[in-house]
Amino acid sequence: MPYPTRTQAFWAGVRTLIPLTPGVVPFGLVAGVMAIDLGMSPGMTMAMTLLFYSGSAQMAALQLLQNGVLPLAIVLTALIINLRFVMYSASLAPFLHHLPRRWTWPLSYMLSDQSYAICILKLSSGELGRFAHFYYAGTALTMWLSWQISVLAGVYLGASIPGSWSLSFAIPLSFLAILVPSIRTAASLGAAVVGGVVAVLAIDMPYNLGLVTASIAGIVAGVLIENARRGAQAATAATAASVSEREAP
Repeated sequence: MPYPTRTQAFWAGVRTLIPLTPGVVPFGLVAGVMAIDLGMSPGMTMAMTLLFYSGSAQMAALQLLQNGVLPLAIVLTALIINLRFVMYSASLAPFLHHLPRRWTWPLSYMLSDQSYAICILKLSSGELGRFAHFYYAGTALTMWLSWQISVLAGVYLGASIPGSWSLSFAIPLSFLAILVPSIRTAASLGAAVVGGVVAVLAIDMPYNLGLVTASIAGIVAGVLIENARRGAQAATAATAASVSEREAP
């Protein structure tokens, strides 16, 4: 049912996103600790966090910095990892392109995996109504604040967190919590399975190219399965029409 006011839509987005923040907090703590261990100042760390706003790219960049990789390679790696946001933007555009730039620019900046996964199905179904962008803004702003505060906490509190807590283990769990409910068709299941298998097999690829390779493989698998499904439906419809014509007097 569409939300009747922009305020209700916004806070509904906030409430929907909040359960995912426990999976983001350990991720941010790890990023903050890593940056300080590399010798970055708190100000530089937070500036990087504001500029990147991509946990996976930031973590990869920090890891490459730790390994002494050339700056150009670090930038290219971050860009490659963030290519998925181009796909996200393309699928969100039909629902948000009518908004003025004062909306589209900040919403584009705050785009995240979590916000996208939560909103795209609701946007596609039309259930959010005319205040859909406020719902999206609620999810996006909540995730953005959670990430910034988590990294800041890692900067100042990280040294006191024991390594035995294995905070990084919470990262894949948070993504699984998003992925599983979104698997509703054979195409999405095929994309998830193929992407997951390729990601595991390609984990040792240089410059974190395994993530991009897995994403492309998953997309291709999903498209092929969906095309096969539509082809089967068309063939079934054609057969049914042919039988009806033969049986007609």
